[in-house]
Amino acid sequence: MKIPVLVVGGAGYIGSHCAKALADAGYHPVCFDNLTAGHREFVKWGPLIEGDIFDSALIRKTIQEYQIAAVLHLAGYSEVGGSVIDPVRCYSANVGGTLSLLEAMRDAHCSRLIFSSSGAVYGHAAPGLIPEQTACSPVNPYGASKWMIERILSDFRTAHPLNTINFRFFNACGADPAGDLGELRDNETHLIPRAMMAVQGHLSDFAIYGNDYDTVDGTAVRDFIHVTDLAAAHVTAVASLLRGHSGGTYNLGTGRGSSVSEILTAIAAETGRAVPHTVKARRAGDPPSLIADPSLSKRELGFTARHSDLPSIIRTAWAWHKTRHPAARG
Repeated sequence: MKIPVLVVGGAGYIGSHCAKALADAGYHPVCFDNLTAGHREFVKWGPLIEGDIFDSALIRKTIQEYQIAAVLHLAGYSEVGGSVIDPVRCYSANVGGTLSLLEAMRDAHCSRLIFSSSGAVYGHAAPGLIPEQTACSPVNPYGASKWMIERILSDFRTAHPLNTINFRFFNACGADPAGDLGELRDNETHLIPRAMMAVQGHLSDFAIYGNDYDTVDGTAVRDFIHVTDLAAAHVTAVASLLRGHSGGTYNLGTGRGSSVSEILTAIAAETGRAVPHTVKARRAGDPPSLIADPSLSKRELGFTARHSDLPSIIRTAWAWHKTRHPAARG
């Protein structure tokens, strides 16, 4: 009998990759999504429960009906820049939504949770690799909301049975190598797909925000991890919790940083076309560098990113992008 796992936000970019990875590993993924940002077509490996994270009663019913063994929490608001402009929306979706989910889990006696936190909790960390014990000091509402949720989960665990693995994602990117899934948003804000849209001529306002950072080439540096690796980490986490792991907080990254300029160079190499762009001032809430120290997740969970070299990221992203933008000239 396949073990059922609830994927909240399972119709979204990362959630759908997690559902596929769970199914491939022999689990039964049950997707819970309101389809505001997710896509019905991405739910291919298990049932879809169409509902909102604020509907605690429906979540509780779903957990009980499917006898859910563990929950992956990938729902929420994820736009860093948008969180600065509209913090109420960010805090309401992320913090309020999590409280609703926890209420449902408590009432349904479900005590295993994997939460998608973010490297944004670290804020302006010192240069170099960032280990989990680094003091959290987020510089934007998005990062602050994730840090608040980590604290809420700690408090909840004191009051109720709950084993939680917090995954601090760094920059998720790439697409399913088989071509089943990839990034698809009505309002695209992520660097790699926006750059590809610019290459195709679908985007006229692609910009680099800041070329005066204290980095190798003046542009911001980030740790880019392939979404397939993120999904594999979640499968590993589910297995760990089912074996009795009590929980913990882990970075999900590669330990390697790539600058915005390096990303554009890699895209040009893959597509054969330079990325048209302008340079604008830094955005509020953007740290100069965020690079994970991934050693703890390797040591305690046995997880290592295996698909996150830059050529693989760009190759899979471009292959997916062309299928979703039929006007592409490549």
